[in-house]
Amino acid sequence: MYKEELIAKFQELKLEEQITLEDIPEIDLYMDQVIQLFESNLGSAKRTEEDKVLTKTMINNYSKAKLLMSVNNKKYSKEHLILMSIIYNLKGSLSINDIKSSVSKIVESNESEEKYKLRDVYECYLAQYKDDLVDVEISLSEKADAIEEKINEKDGTTTDFDRNFLLLCSMVNMSNMYRRISEKLVDDYFSKLVEKHK
Repeated sequence: MYKEELIAKFQELKLEEQITLEDIPEIDLYMDQVIQLFESNLGSAKRTEEDKVLTKTMINNYSKAKLLMSVNNKKYSKEHLILMSIIYNLKGSLSINDIKSSVSKIVESNESEEKYKLRDVYECYLAQYKDDLVDVEISLSEKADAIEEKINEKDGTTTDFDRNFLLLCSMVNMSNMYRRISEKLVDDYFSKLVEKHK
């Protein structure tokens, strides 16, 4: 029963909702239109109604930090929106400096004649995101079973608090471990890549 409730809670989060290439028009958008597009596509996954998916301040901060390519006539291209969508997901675990290191090659090549194949990479990113959702659901199911087993080995009595507390700790452990390996990737690859181009 606990496992089924846990999977139902995961599915309630609506994490499968992402901005697809088809959601982004080929025409450049003004900032208010960008914010509206993000809210309409990702708004149902917010934790609270008051939360904002994207704000003018966020976009301006991304621009100032050079996480985005230069803007043309206060309008944002499809590539800008793709990058903002990726940044939206990265900022949950990485610092702005780490994100900057990670996307700098994309930004620099789009500022030059090279033009990084961002659309192709984004399609791969979205496909991997779907695979990751499946992996998380499987992992949650396995964790629920493992936690139940561990508690039953101790004294056989299990409360909702025991299950939920151990699950919370386990998920935070996994989140921290994934964040640390992400930071290691930034430090060992992306930051060095940025240094090479200086």
